[in-house]
Amino acid sequence: MDNRPNFDKIELHLVRVLHTVITERSVSRAAMRLATTQPAVSAQLKRLRALTGDPLLVRAGTGMVPTEVALQLMGPAETLLRSAEQLFGGKFGERAFGAFSPQSQAVEFRIAASDYLDPTFLPTLVARIKHEAPMAQLTIHALSADYDYRARLARGEVDLVIGNWLEPPGELHLGRLFSDEIVCLVGQDHAAVRNPRSWTLDRYLDAEHVAPTALHAGARGVIDEHLQRLGKSRRIAVRSPHFALVPLMLAQTQLVLTTGRLFCQRYVDLLPLRIVRCPVNFPSMTYYQLWHDVSHSASSLRWLRETVRDVARGLSPSKANGKSA
Repeated sequence: MDNRPNFDKIELHLVRVLHTVITERSVSRAAMRLATTQPAVSAQLKRLRALTGDPLLVRAGTGMVPTEVALQLMGPAETLLRSAEQLFGGKFGERAFGAFSPQSQAVEFRIAASDYLDPTFLPTLVARIKHEAPMAQLTIHALSADYDYRARLARGEVDLVIGNWLEPPGELHLGRLFSDEIVCLVGQDHAAVRNPRSWTLDRYLDAEHVAPTALHAGARGVIDEHLQRLGKSRRIAVRSPHFALVPLMLAQTQLVLTTGRLFCQRYVDLLPLRIVRCPVNFPSMTYYQLWHDVSHSASSLRWLRETVRDVARGLSPSKANGKSA
């Protein structure tokens, strides 16, 4: 007896449902993207489970994750839909991958980001998203040593991660946002301001520094990783997960912050601070957005990544011109 499925009864729309449900890892979100109802998607998921002999999505904590079989099916499903797109001149493909209409679709975006690329970046991004996608909900997660962004991206719990790395993780997709010159930010009465010629490499390494808490356990941060490669180390007197509070610390101490000029310039007109050159020849600090294969094809997330890129470009780090010593 032939137990193979009757392929005449498997329409392309069912393949589209498979691709969307696994990409979104949620029946309700898949229903929104497909412009249909949750019961309809649940019924189609039941058909898919019967056809594949696999649950496809299973409960994990408060969310759903795809099974190994589901992940293996994503490639063939995408190939089939892309082939249909070519066959029908692109019109089917737009429907198959759920062309995103930001003005009219309700979506949820989940972004994990550091707060030290520029204090204006996230507010500007939120304003842009709410203007162009007024029905969107946005959740921002803070990067920290306790936040395993790689695992969360792989599980679909976060859509995009924004930060800076010397070497971004190789298993993730990445988009380069911009590079920024590394400088030092200090209080206006710091020795580096009073006597710039005395601000040597040895004085820099021996000064008391404030540094952000590393983004994952065991990490040193991009500044200290580069110093380690040079066989150098600095004195870190304060580590803080609250990077936006560091300028206030600098204004009242002899601490030194080493970071991108773009961040520093936002504070020199607000607080008694000065930007000074860094005695170490650091490479530029490069910021990226990272995402996983599970969200690569979602049209709403492609729109999000393009929006992030456009906002980052508008920061114009090359125009940074804060008060310098």
